[in-house]
Amino acid sequence: MNTFDVLQERGFIEQTTHENELVTYLNKGNQTCYIGFDPTASSLHVGSLIPIMSLAHMQRHGHRPIALVGGGTGLVGDPSGKTEMRKLLTSEMVENNLLGIKKQLSRFIDFSDGKALLLNNADWLTKLGYISFLRDIGRHFSVNRMIKAESYKMRLESEEGLNFIEFNYMVLQAYDFLELFDAHECGLQMGGSDQWGNIVAGVELIRRMRQKTVFGITFPLITTSSGAKMGKTAKGAVWLDPSRTPPYEYYQFWVNTDDRDVERFLALFTFLPMDEIRGVGKLNDSDLNSAKAVLAFEATLLAHGREDAEKAFHAASSMFGTRIVPEKILPSSTIPRHDSGMNDMSVPHSFIDEIQLKEGIPLFKLFHKVGLANSGGAARRLIEQGGAYVNGRRVESFNYVITDDDLVQNEMLLRAGKKRYHKVKIKNA
Repeated sequence: MNTFDVLQERGFIEQTTHENELVTYLNKGNQTCYIGFDPTASSLHVGSLIPIMSLAHMQRHGHRPIALVGGGTGLVGDPSGKTEMRKLLTSEMVENNLLGIKKQLSRFIDFSDGKALLLNNADWLTKLGYISFLRDIGRHFSVNRMIKAESYKMRLESEEGLNFIEFNYMVLQAYDFLELFDAHECGLQMGGSDQWGNIVAGVELIRRMRQKTVFGITFPLITTSSGAKMGKTAKGAVWLDPSRTPPYEYYQFWVNTDDRDVERFLALFTFLPMDEIRGVGKLNDSDLNSAKAVLAFEATLLAHGREDAEKAFHAASSMFGTRIVPEKILPSSTIPRHDSGMNDMSVPHSFIDEIQLKEGIPLFKLFHKVGLANSGGAARRLIEQGGAYVNGRRVESFNYVITDDDLVQNEMLLRAGKKRYHKVKIKNA
């Protein structure tokens, strides 16, 4: 199966330019493609996984991916999908963010020996001469066509409007494609659906200036079956940086996937064979929960490595009961299939002095202290509403005082709502 068919079968493709020619281009093998990444933070998040996984699929099929960090365009701000102007970055912020982004991308893409490239468009955009750029590049762009692009429409209709700096963004991104075509023979740009106008502008610029046909692919906006934006939770974004979203919490994000999304997310966010993934949506009860565990394990394995994935799996087993994943469920997965090595240290936990516990601690204060509530008042409300649990038992009085009588084998399990857990352990127990 060729690269295009793989991406299409797994649900990555929404729109393409010159589809028949694109398939022929990819079938030749050893082609270069690129995707731009916004350097507004030192970490990418789950919402970035579609472009990351697409580059990884390209590399696995013999092509060379380029991850282009928008250090230059980040100094301008992309209006795509935004109703207000993005925060402008300094070159120092971009450089710091670039280091974090490369570390995360390296989990998915092999950058050794030129197999993939990580580039920063500041290297060429900041050196452009304004007059020569207008004369040589700007003359190929029609303002009438530009303002019809979806990326500009939203801003033009917003209260803030579209400023002149952002208006240049499409031209700069098109120039990126031209630069990568000239310097690296890059013939394919990919990106989210909001980048369609920018990608087409680059394809057209290369056709006009180099008389060559290059290609574009856009990905669909991924939402959950409940309509939520992918990668967003009540606590905020789910980051790939383990210091922002610990591997255990990352694992829990995936294991809590809606039943209706499991098959689709296995296709998009793992490399497991499609012939095993097909039909997962028809599973139910314990088998479907096993498939969710595989999804969580494989996603955590890609983002954080085997050790952290196994720790998260065993920690979840210690919290929610041992899960034996049957061999028949997604057999290509390397998820642990047997009960061994249970280790709950990946579960959010903290230690408390036994003397302090003997004296007693109001539960609402403890919930606040360990981060299960944002304040003492919020903890009181949680208890009053029946959402606070100690060792699986609902606490109904906000005046409840925790003591060493609440310990079970020198620890206790606190829970806020249905899914937020925290273990409290005795120091040196």
